[in-house]
Amino acid sequence: MSALVEAVFPRRLGRSFRWLVSASWTSNIGDGIALAAGPLLVASQTESAFLVALAAMLQRLPWLLFGLWAGALADRLDRRFVVIVANATRALVITILCVFIATGTVSIVMVLAAMFLYGTAEVFADTTQQTLLPTLVQPADLGTGNQRMQGGFLAANQLLGPPLGALLFASGMVWPFVVQVVCVALAVVLVSRITAPPGTSFTNVRDADSHVRKDIAEGLRWVWHHPPVRTLSIVILVFNITWAAPWGVLVKYSLDHLHMSEVGYGLLTTASAVGGVVGVLSYGWLERHVNLATLMRVCLTLEVLTHGAFALTTTGWVAIAIMFEFGVYAFVWGTLSTTVRQRAVPKEFQGRVASINMICVFGGLVVGQGIGGLIAEYWGLVAPWWFACAGAGITLALVWKSLGNVAHAGSPK
Repeated sequence: MSALVEAVFPRRLGRSFRWLVSASWTSNIGDGIALAAGPLLVASQTESAFLVALAAMLQRLPWLLFGLWAGALADRLDRRFVVIVANATRALVITILCVFIATGTVSIVMVLAAMFLYGTAEVFADTTQQTLLPTLVQPADLGTGNQRMQGGFLAANQLLGPPLGALLFASGMVWPFVVQVVCVALAVVLVSRITAPPGTSFTNVRDADSHVRKDIAEGLRWVWHHPPVRTLSIVILVFNITWAAPWGVLVKYSLDHLHMSEVGYGLLTTASAVGGVVGVLSYGWLERHVNLATLMRVCLTLEVLTHGAFALTTTGWVAIAIMFEFGVYAFVWGTLSTTVRQRAVPKEFQGRVASINMICVFGGLVVGQGIGGLIAEYWGLVAPWWFACAGAGITLALVWKSLGNVAHAGSPK
């Protein structure tokens, strides 16, 4: 058992690293449960397709409204304290929702309000939590740390949480949310155990008279004037737009174009998570043996080819195989891009740059889903895949040379 613990939580990374990863894994179980139970709760309260879609939008809208503010506060306040308060707020929101469900007084308005408030607290929790790892571990160990965080997200949020959430919901509408409260509350306790290494702090020394808007503007300028991080942000934005365009109509693509059943659609989405397990497990070896610039180029090239492959295939089992391959490189890319960014960004800008990164992610998803829906409506279900292939391919060609500087910006010597 001690050997297993050492393999998962290397001693050199410290005890606080173990608390951080444990907190991340625990809260991801709760979020994964809500991933299935949340839509089921919405569907139980309304027959309106618009309100169902609105519920999904309200989970992402807070990133666009409050993302930059969350980053600025993460760089201004005690980061551990911000994570604790934000997670405690999430637990409180869901606790109140549980009371309404248990007493039979829940309504769609209450559910939508809870989703928005929970999503808002999540913006501050997730943005700030990303800044803790660079404080706890050395730059050379960021790849290992992010691999553990990504692995926990994949296992808890994508694989374990959703089926558990559906099962709990079937046994009683309130139970998945009760378990979610317990998970988030436990994450608060675990984060409270984290301590900064000697000579470091979770709080930046900042001008007390400066305004948060000034901090935000300073963060935006820093990204704009740092070519590697700026390029990485643009790549993340564009590739999320192109990825979300076909992903937003994936269910119709699988049912109407590939003629898969509902079970087949479930297998299609699960295949990416299974591929992600392979990607996360292989990341450590890849980082040690493959040049990081080469690894970035391979991941992005596979993204372009994946879109083209989906556009060409008409067979369900082939699509499942492609989705497995997508999961492998997507989680390698996610771990790698986070590690590269954290190494390149000074401690005092970690929160603001992390928030800009998340806005690029969620902004790209919102824009891409809108574009994909329009393209599919007018040109068919395959057209969004061709749009994604062309857009990602052109972007990759434009940034191909600069990815060398991006991959090694801030790398340990």
